[in-house]
Amino acid sequence: MQSRASLPPDLRRRFRTGRAALDLVHTGGEGELAVWEIVHTVADLRRFLGVLLDLDAVTADESDLPTMRTLRAAIARAAYGRASGDQLSPEDIAAINAVAARPPLIPELRSDGTAGYSRPTAAAALSTLARDAIDLFTGPLSGRIRVCAAQDCGLLFVDASRPGRRRWCSMDRCGNLSKVRRYRDRE
Repeated sequence: MQSRASLPPDLRRRFRTGRAALDLVHTGGEGELAVWEIVHTVADLRRFLGVLLDLDAVTADESDLPTMRTLRAAIARAAYGRASGDQLSPEDIAAINAVAARPPLIPELRSDGTAGYSRPTAAAALSTLARDAIDLFTGPLSGRIRVCAAQDCGLLFVDASRPGRRRWCSMDRCGNLSKVRRYRDRE
């Protein structure tokens, strides 16, 4: 299994949203998100579900790819809509609910005292991600879904800061670059 920490920095930055469902959105998508696509094959799907949910040896097949793409698109539209104050569309709700209705990952306690999942499948992982999206869109953080304020970014994140005024997906990258630009513009 590949961990988030072992990913290249530009790719790792996509998966710091604060929620696994939003991390799924950052694997690519339709329209303008297509240039960021990283899930092209079943092997890619297994790899990134493992990264997003910290899973070992996810089983997947070709039928899981369209399900992932449909779920990812619905979560993306819903999250970008929530970030701009829009209501969820009935089509996106139906797509998320359809995937969430499947059995989720089953947690297990291992003999070494660690937690894991029993026989993780892509279908179960996608159901878990859909359930995370439901929890996010219906919970107290729903109003704190944001789009990075950097002009060249656009990544989603959950603003879990106490005052609720976070502007950037990452202070290390986008926040710092924005402050550097403002400083140089003043000179």
